[in-house]
Amino acid sequence: MPGAPPRPSPARRLVGVVLATIAGVAVAVQSRVNGELGVRLADGVAAAVISFGLGLLVLLVLVPATPGGRRGLAALRAALTAGRLRPWQCLGGLCGAFLVATQGLTVGTLGVAVFTVAVVAGQSASSLLVDRAGIGPSGRQPVTGRRLFGAALTVVAVGLAVGGRLNDPTALALAVLPLLAGIAVAWQQAVNGQVGRAAGSPLTATLVNFTVGIVALLVVFAVDIAVRGLPTGSPPAEPWLYLGGPIGIAFIAIAAAVVEFTGVLLLGLATIAGQVVGAVLLDVFLPTAASRPDATTLLGAALTLVAVLIAARR
Repeated sequence: MPGAPPRPSPARRLVGVVLATIAGVAVAVQSRVNGELGVRLADGVAAAVISFGLGLLVLLVLVPATPGGRRGLAALRAALTAGRLRPWQCLGGLCGAFLVATQGLTVGTLGVAVFTVAVVAGQSASSLLVDRAGIGPSGRQPVTGRRLFGAALTVVAVGLAVGGRLNDPTALALAVLPLLAGIAVAWQQAVNGQVGRAAGSPLTATLVNFTVGIVALLVVFAVDIAVRGLPTGSPPAEPWLYLGGPIGIAFIAIAAAVVEFTGVLLLGLATIAGQVVGAVLLDVFLPTAASRPDATTLLGAALTLVAVLIAARR
């Protein structure tokens, strides 16, 4: 097909899957960090602003200081001027801001497990549609039986992993927010990949993502203050509660770099597998009020890895 992106090699796809899985572990850690920060501040939106703001500060220093970052900014400007990249493709940060805001708003109540299964359900379905529409840099990818089965198996596996914690109707109603965030994440990964490809730098794509996201969050935070007033909690003293932004940089940069080789669906499934594994590791080594993972949880985590392997095969 003329103009279609070249098919990536199996080695690149494998490296992309491994990196995306590692990024997924980081997302699980970020959810715990931002959720706890939101509880301490008694304001999930404030926690999201802090997380995105610190990440943006790091990028504002890092990108101009590196040759690749400066070249990326110049290439991004040229791509926008020439029309190779559309302005709407630079708005992935809106989805990232929404995801981080839902972490701060819901993880303290839902826990990482229920938050994860809601994001997974939305992301798996949305990834199929985004790939089919060809929004990502890997172009159109058909909804084959294997890919559809891999996505469905991922939802089943994560549901199995956290099934014992889904018996609270209030929590399930609140889980609509991360469900919508999961739907948005697939589109975010696709357009951030387009920005990264146009700029030749995933770090530049990450800077665009954080810039757009912080603007959106500041508007929401202003409305939040006008309606509810300033946050009632105090800024915590523990440094680890401010690592959500830097963790987000790693996740967004990896996703923007590898989506061209994996496609949106496979990137999402690998990230999901990492999230589930990360959630299990957090429950084992850094338990909270939630119970330690049982055999069902471990089985569900293993099943997500099987689902990724199924979807990854040509």
